[in-house]
Amino acid sequence: MSTATVLRPRVDDRLTARFARSAAATRTGAFLPTHSFTEWLARRARAHRFRVDRIPFAELDGWSFRDDFGVLGHHSGRFFTVEGVSVTTGPDPLLHWQQPIINQPEVGILGILAKEFDGVLHFLMQAKMEPGNPNLLQLSPTVQATRSNYTKVHRGSDVKYIDHFVEPGRGRVLADVMQSEHGAWFLRKSNRNMIVETDEDVPVDEDFCWLTLGQIGELLHRDNVVNMDARTVLACAPTEPAEREALHSDTEVRSWFTAERSRHDVRVDPVPLARVTDWVRTPTTIEHVAQRYFRVVAVSVQADSREVTAWSQPLIEPCAEGVIAFVTRRFAGVPHVLVHARVEGGFLDTVELAPTVQYTPENYAHRGAGRRPPFLDLVLDADPADIRYEAIHSEEGGRFLNAESRYLFVTADADQAPDEPPPGYRWVTPGQLNSLVRHGHYLNVQARTLLAVLNCGAVRL
Repeated sequence: MSTATVLRPRVDDRLTARFARSAAATRTGAFLPTHSFTEWLARRARAHRFRVDRIPFAELDGWSFRDDFGVLGHHSGRFFTVEGVSVTTGPDPLLHWQQPIINQPEVGILGILAKEFDGVLHFLMQAKMEPGNPNLLQLSPTVQATRSNYTKVHRGSDVKYIDHFVEPGRGRVLADVMQSEHGAWFLRKSNRNMIVETDEDVPVDEDFCWLTLGQIGELLHRDNVVNMDARTVLACAPTEPAEREALHSDTEVRSWFTAERSRHDVRVDPVPLARVTDWVRTPTTIEHVAQRYFRVVAVSVQADSREVTAWSQPLIEPCAEGVIAFVTRRFAGVPHVLVHARVEGGFLDTVELAPTVQYTPENYAHRGAGRRPPFLDLVLDADPADIRYEAIHSEEGGRFLNAESRYLFVTADADQAPDEPPPGYRWVTPGQLNSLVRHGHYLNVQARTLLAVLNCGAVRL
């Protein structure tokens, strides 16, 4: 006897409608009103002991400079290393540089558990301490763990809720895609971004809470509340499909992006950390001779809410605050954002789609007129009436110290941002971004933060 084959729809319109209902629920969820979140987070901070101290490299426990200062690594051979690289992206001298970079080849899991309450999807979020967060405690995914974490290389306690993401068939997968991390500071680093729906009765640990997508959108208006790992996962949420019309078709956008990848020849070669040009080591830092870009520092950490309650590690600390923005326009009434095919030395495949502006202005202060990046001055000098969204968000606090950027959506006109932008830039719709983000290594992590802002309803263009 044969069994009938059951075919499933390629796109689940019911699922996107469920996410839309969740994004519309902004004031309260089934458990926690949005206005009560600040006190809830403060209680979680008071419930634990957190402390982060800067220390000299010599006081790092289990870390050392190996191979004649060729690499800074952990004695276990796991976690990550700080290494030197030489990057060449073209014949111009400005397109060649050397720098320290984090090499963490293992793939981690960034996972958010979803469940429906009272007909509305909720997401299990964690108040998680990271040593590099400016305010230490931020809202993170249900699971935010490297393989070393959840396989307990550090001999710590179990990662809570990890079974929902590593046991096949434990729940319904709503999103699952490999995404890059910061290409300027990580060497070819990827994490698995997942949203998994459960119908189980899930015991909620005291450091976790259920929130709707709309509640998270409200929190995205606040500085340094929703962490980077939560933002990148929420960017992958299955939301509304692409708009019916766009300035460029989906095929044209993908072809343009493929051409951008093809025309860039990026070469990354290892360099001993002690020999990286224009970088010097002190007892407490590895820093650029001009005090630009970032520095490598060391910290000791105490956090009694973590799987391991005390440790030390290196961190990358930027020298100034970044500015990250999508410039937006409407074409025939349809909102578009201006993406940049951006080269970064740590990307797996030459370029990824970045926001229009992704820079630290202080790094370009020494450049003369006409040598500043495109659209940077447009964003910096924007009329407040043209700023549709603005908030300060910090980057991944497990590897970066006080890495803050001002994220914006800025409306422009045709004179400021023309229909035919400079080479390397292209107008796309938010729906086209949502289509691309379902595939790995198309949108960089900064673009995904701004897409998460859109997906959660924090701004409407």
